[in-house]
Amino acid sequence: MSKVDEYKDWEAQIYNTPNYSIADASRYLKIPTSTLRSWLKGRQYHTKLGKKEFSSIIQRPDTKYSQLSFTNLVEAHVLRVIRREHKITLNKVRIALDYINQKFNTPHPLVQKRFKTDGVDLFIEQMEALVNVSHSGQLVMRKVLENLLNRIEWDEKDLAARLFPLIETYGGDSSAKYIAIDPNVSFGKPTIMSTGIPTEIITELYDAGDSIEEIAEDYNCTILQIEKAIFFESQLVAV
Repeated sequence: MSKVDEYKDWEAQIYNTPNYSIADASRYLKIPTSTLRSWLKGRQYHTKLGKKEFSSIIQRPDTKYSQLSFTNLVEAHVLRVIRREHKITLNKVRIALDYINQKFNTPHPLVQKRFKTDGVDLFIEQMEALVNVSHSGQLVMRKVLENLLNRIEWDEKDLAARLFPLIETYGGDSSAKYIAIDPNVSFGKPTIMSTGIPTEIITELYDAGDSIEEIAEDYNCTILQIEKAIFFESQLVAV
């Protein structure tokens, strides 16, 4: 095996290594742990006809481990908006994703750049067939999905390589990318964009009494970067 092939194999393993606990992933993505657990492990639910089984919708790299991979993290990031913003049932989401899986010939279509191009069209096409989606509803769904997919950075193989989690601010620019999750940087922990500095370290210093100005100077960051790191971590605590 050549050095290039070895690197690509190592890179693929990094993306698919069980690395994130359900608790951490739910905090990073602002998804309830019970919801994320059901996406990963499935669950039973009650209907008028009795109990039914809901199978997992996200395929973990190894079912012996409860942790998510980076690939799973990106999939959950996309599913969160589909469920929260559009209230589409998971059974219908599964049917649409199964359809896209067949078209793309992959079990993880949501982490491919191709999903951002023709994949969104395929998904909306399926949603129109499965639920009563108006033309205005289709437009909203497209815009939300495209905005969400802009928070993913793709590598040369058009696979998701870096995720920029949302920071919910009041009056600020929520589309800006201040925090990054990259499996190749700081063991996949959230870091300040382009620095590799974990947000949790910044917050620990701040909680210990260091001022924002002092931290910014010590780590050669802007005050805004430090504020965003602290705010991001404070949101994780609040989840």
